[in-house]
Amino acid sequence: MPVNPRIHMLQRRFPSANMALVTGPRPILVDTGFGSDLPETERLLTDLGVPPWKLRLIVNTHAHVDHAGGNHGLQQAYGIPVAAGAEDAARVNGRHFNACDAWFLDHPVGHYQVSQVLQEGDELDTGAVVLTVLATPGHTPGHLSFYAPEERVLLLGDVFHRDDVAWLNLMADGPDPLGRMLATLDRLAALRVDWACSGHDPRITDFPAALDAARRPYEKWQREPQKIGWHACKRIFGYALMLEEGMNAERIREYLLNAPWFVQASRRVFEREPEEFVEPLVAEMLRAGAARWRDGRLMALTPYTPLPAGWLRTDMRPDRWPPVGR
Repeated sequence: MPVNPRIHMLQRRFPSANMALVTGPRPILVDTGFGSDLPETERLLTDLGVPPWKLRLIVNTHAHVDHAGGNHGLQQAYGIPVAAGAEDAARVNGRHFNACDAWFLDHPVGHYQVSQVLQEGDELDTGAVVLTVLATPGHTPGHLSFYAPEERVLLLGDVFHRDDVAWLNLMADGPDPLGRMLATLDRLAALRVDWACSGHDPRITDFPAALDAARRPYEKWQREPQKIGWHACKRIFGYALMLEEGMNAERIREYLLNAPWFVQASRRVFEREPEEFVEPLVAEMLRAGAARWRDGRLMALTPYTPLPAGWLRTDMRPDRWPPVGR
């Protein structure tokens, strides 16, 4: 099936998520990757004939740093406005300590501001493509997807991926993220989709099959809810291993016992004290093939791009960001 030339999927390695460039007289970039990958982001856009200074708008499916971490660099360098859902916009602009889930997930993210709040049914027009905003809660409560009905293209974010499902937050996202996700899948099943861009993995070319494949583990998790917690913990811990280029045993224990996501998962999902859950999680990472020991360090096995030396700064936490407008 031919790929629509007006919508480009840019597949990224971790720590970045995939992006989508929607072209036209007023081009839009959907998601911006991780902050340290900004030079690659600029190169990818330029290679497609839309250097960053030509972008009219950045839109975020949600504010996790693999999707919104590039906002800072693009906004600072080129003045590009950012559009996001209401909850993400309020937290980012209010400099809430957990904007972008940065405190909960212990993720670094540079400051930015949101100038356009997106609601269900809004339309974003590049002059060549019209995107309809869809509320698709599940991975986060305010998660958005974007549908181009004329092109029959869906920009999914982290609803599901070609080869995986999104992790769900039983620790902090209310009582029923799984129910919200299943309702989202039911809604998306009614769309006519030729291909979809998800946040990770290659493009989805058989959308009904991929959606059905995603539904099966979610439905299984209804019967075995602790599997939701295992899936989330492995994804979050694996990402942390990428950001630190592995951890030795001492650092693993220090990191986990101070990570809000781990402490809350231990107590709320697995009914254990955090000190008792360190070894089981490491063992599960090894059993699942998500990590392995190498030269005394536990390393993530998913391919990723290491952070450049010196990239991290002490102000990469929302409660340390400058006020909006500065």
